[in-house]
Amino acid sequence: MRHAVFVHGVPDTSELWDSIIDELKHDHMFALQLPGFGTPIPDGFTCTKEEYVAWIADRVRELDEPVDIVGHDWGSMMVQRLATTQPDLVRTYTLADGASAGAFKWHDLAQQWQTPEVGEQVMEMMTPEVVEAVMREAMHPDPAGCAARIDDTMKQAILLLYRSAIDVGAEWNPGERGRERPGMILWGRDDPYTKPERGEGAATAANARVEVLGGGHWAVFEHPGNTARLLEEHWASAWHPFPPAEDYRRPSTWHSNLNSGRWRSSAGCSSAG
Repeated sequence: MRHAVFVHGVPDTSELWDSIIDELKHDHMFALQLPGFGTPIPDGFTCTKEEYVAWIADRVRELDEPVDIVGHDWGSMMVQRLATTQPDLVRTYTLADGASAGAFKWHDLAQQWQTPEVGEQVMEMMTPEVVEAVMREAMHPDPAGCAARIDDTMKQAILLLYRSAIDVGAEWNPGERGRERPGMILWGRDDPYTKPERGEGAATAANARVEVLGGGHWAVFEHPGNTARLLEEHWASAWHPFPPAEDYRRPSTWHSNLNSGRWRSSAGCSSAG
């Protein structure tokens, strides 16, 4: 049995992956809901970058075998960190519009979030109407849904995450450790937050496949069919070939239940196999 795990970024939730998952042929697919992003923040969890990676690692261990793991934005950086520090948990990894490849300067909004008091003031201005307009201009696949899901808990999680990551580029620079597992990096040509050159640099260091896509920061979601094709090519090229096409079953979409630490099927989806 093969498992694919998807990790969203900021300011998104697991629903972001639905359009891509619908296009995929895979045994079982799990879209993680990071703590604080559409879910409560567990007691004692302080939303640092290291805690999020440890949380993802724990969820992957529940599947009892190395996984094909995919991340976008912050989720991409966390996936890269997992794949390069705990490669035993990973069969393949895919990064989309997020990677560490040496020190870098954060974009303006991130720097504001990282600044005490300024970040809180910015969050107060992030009303649903403002967020929806900004996300629409940035070509987010679901600007209204994204805006509706940003609550005070998510805002708190975002501030804590970014303030733990001022020097993340240098701290999480993997060098050539990404070569331990097959990697692929996807990047939007017109990403306003991070240019494709960072993805290309990470790909060179990891000896990974790189594809620059038409679109912005959410380019992989603008064309879900093409993204699904690239993922299936990447997964099929790795060791341990997948079963023949006729053996594929209807995929199941699952989300993590943070309260129990187990997995539950998302509404309207059934388990395959």
